[in-house]
Amino acid sequence: MRLFWVWKITLSSLFFLSASATSAQDDPAPIENFKQKKVFYADLGYNTSPFRIKYPYNDQNDVLRFKNNFKTFLGLGFAYRWFHLRIGFPVFGYVKPTEKWGESQQFQLGFNFSLKKLFFDFDLKTVRGYAIQNYLGIDSSHVEPFEHRIEENVGITNFSINGWYFHDQNFKMSALRGKQAHYNEAVHTWYVKGTFNIFSVDNDEKQSIIPDYLVNNSDSKTYASTFSAVDFGVIPGYAYVNRIKNWQLSGWLGVGGVIQSKFYSISKAPRGFLGLAPRYDIRFIGGYTNNNYFVFLVSEFDNKSIRFNELKYRQYFYSIRLCAGIRFGKTKAE
Repeated sequence: MRLFWVWKITLSSLFFLSASATSAQDDPAPIENFKQKKVFYADLGYNTSPFRIKYPYNDQNDVLRFKNNFKTFLGLGFAYRWFHLRIGFPVFGYVKPTEKWGESQQFQLGFNFSLKKLFFDFDLKTVRGYAIQNYLGIDSSHVEPFEHRIEENVGITNFSINGWYFHDQNFKMSALRGKQAHYNEAVHTWYVKGTFNIFSVDNDEKQSIIPDYLVNNSDSKTYASTFSAVDFGVIPGYAYVNRIKNWQLSGWLGVGGVIQSKFYSISKAPRGFLGLAPRYDIRFIGGYTNNNYFVFLVSEFDNKSIRFNELKYRQYFYSIRLCAGIRFGKTKAE
């Protein structure tokens, strides 16, 4: 009798394992992979990098808003297997009138790759040439023919190394971005982002960033020709992606903080401090994708900040692009 029950349990277990395996084989793969296809794509959009400096300049004004005059940016890309190349360049001239906003020179270099549950991103941005928005309402002695004050020597630099750990093994950047793969179902996960940043704003390292009219003679920070920082930290967040009838929507949101070494310089003589700063991690991608082509709207947001008591410097990076591509070749399910 005991032998009979052993055989019965064994057969039941084998049947259960067989049914589970069959069910797993029948379940659709969460990701459809197109790395065996040749992918050609183009993207068109904007990259803008405004910043502001908040300080009690006088009874009427406490914020200076600096805006850069950017150009429409065109990118051309090709991807096949592990190889991925994208070349970008400005087109169509400046978005805003140059006589009112001046001219901004922009440079951007990026590199990223995935490794199992990890995704790494290296990014370098520089902008030279800004205008202080509505400066005529701040300084009555402003003599330029327009309300904005052009600061052609003011520029920013931002270098970042970021790494994301996604808890769900099915959350992969290749499918999230939609060029060489896309999803067949909803996937969501928590993640942790590690970040390291070096960034600064300067006025050619000679003149103060804040106009002379607003400089406080009793506060050396307002004389500074450079604000800069080196920081690192962790940003936890939540990510989600879903594809319904070829329409895929994805994005993530994270909030955290960094430990920051911050400096301001007067006549190239730096003064340093140690502190904390908040960080956000926001990205959004949505559009249409099938086996042969895709069209996505891609947006990204990044922020940097430095605080010296009542003086606060906040740098923002906005990016929005329309990306469309064609896939040629065979399809391989993952």
